[in-house]
Amino acid sequence: MAKRTSTTYLTPGEQVAGSVLFVIYLLVLPFATGPLFRLVEALLGTQLSPALENILYYYILFAVTVIVFHGFLGRTTRVLVDRAGSAGKVLLAGLVALYGLNELVYRLTRLVVDNRTNLNDVSISAQIDDAPRVTMLIVIFLAPFVEEVLFRGLVFGGLRGKSVLLAYAVSCALFALVHVWQFVVQSRDLTYFLLMVQYLVPGVVLAWVYDRSGTLWTAIGLHAVTNALSVWAMG
Repeated sequence: MAKRTSTTYLTPGEQVAGSVLFVIYLLVLPFATGPLFRLVEALLGTQLSPALENILYYYILFAVTVIVFHGFLGRTTRVLVDRAGSAGKVLLAGLVALYGLNELVYRLTRLVVDNRTNLNDVSISAQIDDAPRVTMLIVIFLAPFVEEVLFRGLVFGGLRGKSVLLAYAVSCALFALVHVWQFVVQSRDLTYFLLMVQYLVPGVVLAWVYDRSGTLWTAIGLHAVTNALSVWAMG
C-alpha cells in the first residue's frame, strides 16, 4: 500500500473549543442529561420517551459538533474528494483488519476472561427492541460521526504530531473507557473494565484508517459500516 498521506488536523483554536466539548461530553453529559430532561418534562408538563431522549441527545450533540468543528470537517472533506480512490481502499483494508483482529483478540482474551458479553451489542440490542428506527439512525449515522470527530479527529489528531504511540494509546484507551465505565457504575463490578479490550482493536483500526487516508471520513465510514453490520447481524 502507498505510504501514509498527509492528514488533516485541527487548528489550535479548534483544539481548544473541541477540548471543552470533549470534557463536557465525557464528564458532564453522563450526569447532567437525565436531570435536564426531567426539567424539560416539568416545564412542558409531559413525559419524554427514552427513544425521544436518545434522539434529542444525539441530534444536539451532532449539531454542536458540526458547529465547533465545521472548519476541520470542510478541510477533511476536501481531502476525501481529492483522494476518494485511495480512501476507499484504506476503508476496505480497515474493515478486513477490524474483523480479523477482533476475532484474534476475542479468542485470546477468552483464555483469560470467561465472558462472552459484547457490551456494544448489549447496548444496541436493548435500544433497538424499544425503538428500531431511532436506534438505527443513532447507531449508524449520528454516534459514529460524533465519536470519530472527538476520539480520532480531536484526541488522536491532537496528539499525533507529538507522539504517534501516545496518540494511539490515549485515543484508544479513552474510546474503550467511555463505552465501559457506565456498566461498571451500574453493576458496581470492576471486572467490566477487563472488557475494555473489546474496544482496543476498533480504536486502533479507526485511528489507522484516519491516519493512513488523510481524511476523517474513512474512520466515520468504517465505524458506520461496522455498526450497520452489527445491527444487521441482530436481525
